[in-house]
Amino acid sequence: MPSSKPLTDAKGDVRELTAADLKRFRPAREALPAGLQAKLGVRGPQRAPIKERITIRLSPEVVQRFRETGDGWQARVDAALKDWLRSHKPSKV
Repeated sequence: MPSSKPLTDAKGDVRELTAADLKRFRPAREALPAGLQAKLGVRGPQRAPIKERITIRLSPEVVQRFRETGDGWQARVDAALKDWLRSHKPSKV
């Protein structure tokens, strides 16, 4: 197998990857030590929960529009509701 060029130069800049470079890549589960794999993707408990978990029913078109905005759409729903609260007073029905 021919040797490949280093991925970084003397300054630490990463060169553009080639198709041959990508073929040599392995999945993280094969390349990383077991101890590191165990820590990845595991989130510890929140120190102080800042949001309350609830169940809310929204119309399909509202959910679809927010989901189309990508990851973090729930946070954007939260922000939209906070924005609404700044200019409206919720009424008891």
